[in-house]
Amino acid sequence: MSRDHSVFGTRPSAALLGALACAGFALGGCTVGPDFKRPEPPATPSFTAEPMPPATAEATGTGGGSQRFVTGELQRQWWTLFRSDALNQLIEAALRDSPNVAQGQATLRQAQELLAAERGAQWPAVNASGSVSRQRESAAALGAPRAETFSLFSASVQVTYAFDLFGSVRRQLESLQAQVDSEQFRLEATYLALTSNLVTTAIREAELRAQLAATMEIDELQRKQLNVVERRFQLGAVARSDVLAQRTVLAQTHANIPPLERQLALARHQLAILAGRFPGDGGLPEFDLEHLELPLELPVSVPSALARQRPDILAAEALLHSASAQIGVATADLYPKLNLSGNVGVEAFQANKLFSSNAFGWGIGAGITAPLFNGGQLQARRRAAIAAYDGAAAAYRQTVLTAFGSVADALRALEADARALQAQVDAQAQARASYELADKQFSAGALSYLALLNAEERLQQTRIAVVQAQADRYADTVALFAALGGGWWSDRAQAASQQ
Repeated sequence: MSRDHSVFGTRPSAALLGALACAGFALGGCTVGPDFKRPEPPATPSFTAEPMPPATAEATGTGGGSQRFVTGELQRQWWTLFRSDALNQLIEAALRDSPNVAQGQATLRQAQELLAAERGAQWPAVNASGSVSRQRESAAALGAPRAETFSLFSASVQVTYAFDLFGSVRRQLESLQAQVDSEQFRLEATYLALTSNLVTTAIREAELRAQLAATMEIDELQRKQLNVVERRFQLGAVARSDVLAQRTVLAQTHANIPPLERQLALARHQLAILAGRFPGDGGLPEFDLEHLELPLELPVSVPSALARQRPDILAAEALLHSASAQIGVATADLYPKLNLSGNVGVEAFQANKLFSSNAFGWGIGAGITAPLFNGGQLQARRRAAIAAYDGAAAAYRQTVLTAFGSVADALRALEADARALQAQVDAQAQARASYELADKQFSAGALSYLALLNAEERLQQTRIAVVQAQADRYADTVALFAALGGGWWSDRAQAASQQ
């Protein structure tokens, strides 16, 4: 990202300006710098300080398996890797109906039209005009014995052209093209944000639905436990404090249900909004973790490729390019401007003589303007353009750092998620074994019904923990796909290979 602006920092002498103007006219114009150079990709060898294993730990059950990190490119429609037709259809509809997508598309079209409008500045401007007037000239002004009243008819065509001697227009076009590129990448980022938020929200809904079902089952078990304790209290087998303790446990569990219902409703509302629907419209599919398949092969780009794949990085790079071109625009303003103009037309006192040979007239002219003194305004604008470039460069570097951090976070999270899921699955297996033993002992009369209910309650509680661990693994997989850029470039690469 190195550049040299100093060569454009001093005002040329009058003689040099004239020579440059003539040379520019003869050569068809030149373009002042700086010429933009794409930033080099980061040289960091890996996303994390410690080498990542080739695969995560093995985990069993729903959302289990070992996820393998493979070198390759992510497909554009990465959400199809979760093998859910309902999710695929919802995302397809959302990409069509989302106001955020429509806004991004409109902003891109606006940038494209502004570029098209500016391209017109490269061509001569041709305008036609016509007029008719009725006027009276005083005798004193005419030096005549009496005042004259007459009509004047005229029609003409004017041509004006501003030579882009030092590339001001060309740099402006370069800046606008970079802004178009930035809006295109922003639109890709909008697609990525929308799809990743939809998948994450669907996973969140599935998690909350499973937690709510398990909590309601625990609530029912605790009600049965309370009935047993109350009967034993009536028989004098337990103290009243045991009844109060069981009622407290039941009340605490029951208090967890409304927040889960509220969170589930909010997730459903968010899902509708992301899909471009009103929450009250209905018709959204319901998601369950058991109907989602965890992707076991995770294509991970090499670090040097990330800066050429993530749309937010490419958008920041395009803005950096635009800022670089604006330095050229401000620099060109320090140099002379050459304008040519010409006109051809007719003028007569009577309409029927407007197109006679005597009514014909023409004119041609040229003008040059050079800044001599402007109170430092032009130099200040150039320094401001350089400062804007420096700010864009800093923003670009921060975007790259954030992107690499998000990939590193997702990679580490997936490894931790696999171990956490396996630990929760093991705990659930132990709780299930304990419940099965308690059930056998209860059937043999060696264990109370209350102890059996307690064992079943512990089993249900481990079920909630497993659901949370499963959902974390799904969500962090989505986070990795989003951090890698979503594979939007795959379609372009495939199209280019087929040409």
